[in-house]
Amino acid sequence: MRFEQVHIDSVAHALPEEVLTSDELERALAPLYERLHLSVGRLELMSGIRERRFWPRGTRPSAVAARAGATALERSTVERGRIGCVIHASVCRDFLEPATASLVHRALELSEECTAFDLSNACLGFANAMVVAANMIEARRIDSALVVTGEDGRPLVEETVRRLARDPGAGRADLKRATASLTIGSGAAAMVLAHRSLAASKPRLTAAVARAATEHVELCQGDREAGRAGPLMETDSEAMLHAGNALAERTFATFLAETGWKREEIEGIVTHQVGVAHRRLLLETLALDPARDFPTVERLGNVGSASLPITYSLALEEGRLSTTERVALLGIGSGLQCCMLALDGP
Repeated sequence: MRFEQVHIDSVAHALPEEVLTSDELERALAPLYERLHLSVGRLELMSGIRERRFWPRGTRPSAVAARAGATALERSTVERGRIGCVIHASVCRDFLEPATASLVHRALELSEECTAFDLSNACLGFANAMVVAANMIEARRIDSALVVTGEDGRPLVEETVRRLARDPGAGRADLKRATASLTIGSGAAAMVLAHRSLAASKPRLTAAVARAATEHVELCQGDREAGRAGPLMETDSEAMLHAGNALAERTFATFLAETGWKREEIEGIVTHQVGVAHRRLLLETLALDPARDFPTVERLGNVGSASLPITYSLALEEGRLSTTERVALLGIGSGLQCCMLALDGP
């Protein structure tokens, strides 16, 4: 897909204050570690994740998504009344119904002409929502859109630790399937996309490419069952690493063809943050310069659908990227699904 009239008017993020280190998390697994003769430090060694953040217990995804959304609207040049759509793109939701986007809509006092709905696709939800919003703007159905996400990894991590620590039969295979769950963090992000007539001086969203490899749908699956305080997820991390990387390689070839870019012309790279091994293999496979990438996984962990926009927002905030640079947003999620977006200067 190509876009001629869509700009990124503003982006924002919100991060929890509470920090949990990987060492602290592993100490909570002491019964399992002692039985399996494992030492604290293996999680950080394997994933590269030093710490992650958690919202206070009971925090609703809509509340933190609205917090990030409020900041994005404050930074936007678009009048609030011209926001024609708000999409909540998290894995986490307040309820099965109504849509969490409806609570965000109310919290931000958006107009009744602004439609609101949820779009969920694992870690790829935000990237997918950007494409949906961009298509609406390109077709002039709306002037601008707000995409938000609010991920809360605490229930998944705490339930995983609780199950592993209390199950006397848990072994190395159980820990291996649960390791990806222990890398999850929390955070929120928001982005205002607008028609060129409203945001001509801002970065352009010029193209998007998506590919699927659903033959790998069983490699990562999570759900909530009755009687559990939180959800559980099982992941074949090694198989996910290689299958996801192969899908990314195929998607990137189409991405270069669609954009007309050459690798050396890409000035900034933002990837979905899973772990240091994933990042290293992805950049090697795509022949991209690691110096142009901006990693956040070491300090934030895997923040689900919020990972990509938080990393982009932090890169701008910390001066690692500018709004005039040519940037590739490289997203991937379980399923398997891949989406890559091209940002260019005004």
